Amino acid sequence: MRKISFAEFGGPEVLQLVEAEEPHAGPGRIRIAVRAAGVNPVDWRIREGQVLGAHPVELPAGVGLDAAGVVDEVGEGVEGVEVGDRVFGEGTDTYAEFAVLSAWARMPEGLSFEEAAGYPSVVETALRIIREVGVRPGQTLLVSGASGGVGSAVLQIARERGITVIGTAGAANQDYLRGLGALATTYGEGWVERVRHLGRVDAALDLAGSGVIRELVELTGDSRKVVSIADLGAPQLGVRFSGVAGSVPDALAEAVDLIARGRLHIPVEKSYPLTEAAAAHADSRAGHTRGRRVLVV
Repeated sequence: MRKISFAEFGGPEVLQLVEAEEPHAGPGRIRIAVRAAGVNPVDWRIREGQVLGAHPVELPAGVGLDAAGVVDEVGEGVEGVEVGDRVFGEGTDTYAEFAVLSAWARMPEGLSFEEAAGYPSVVETALRIIREVGVRPGQTLLVSGASGGVGSAVLQIARERGITVIGTAGAANQDYLRGLGALATTYGEGWVERVRHLGRVDAALDLAGSGVIRELVELTGDSRKVVSIADLGAPQLGVRFSGVAGSVPDALAEAVDLIARGRLHIPVEKSYPLTEAAAAHADSRAGHTRGRRVLVV
């Protein structure tokens, strides 16, 4: 079996395509023949050796949390899924030809493997941080770094819940944010005033880690109304860093419902073959993503 692995922390160049033993589905798990794997910022953060308590690493290590594919092994005690089912979900070492999933759901009708692979961690993260920041219907949520996968999900889920959203992104992604129902503005000098011009901010999310925590606290007036998933220094400013996943099965169930009702769509900006995992990481690290990046296996 081919998989992506790294034997030392570092840049994208440490990723290697290697031959490895196939994993197998233990109790409460399933194995899939992977068709596509989601590329998430947490993947390259782990590869760089950033200290993420929820994801301890022993080297050499595989890469990837999200995948979509076809079930080919069902572990003891698992019900409601059969060999041959098309599923998407979260597991370990998903940049591979086979991967074991710990949480999964059947893919919604009409969704490709590439599209499905981009949803699991993204939707779980979006649901979690909306909950943690405490924003309510009728209030306004500011999303810094809104055009990527998590931002795309946050904007759509928040709008579905009756929350007004303001999104910041690069100039090229302004129409994309507006298409998701957000009030949009750009980064750069004067962005705080541009946000103020769009309206009052009740809560804010930092999705890009671009050094804007102080400004987000200033705009909300309360550090407890700001949550970051990208700035490890956020707690030093009294802001919660959210890095521990909640219920992935619940998030997948909600994703299936939203997708089926046409209320959630996250485009795939670019697909890469497994052999170009390093390029996918470099592009993800550079930011300015519109939607998701995935590996095709």
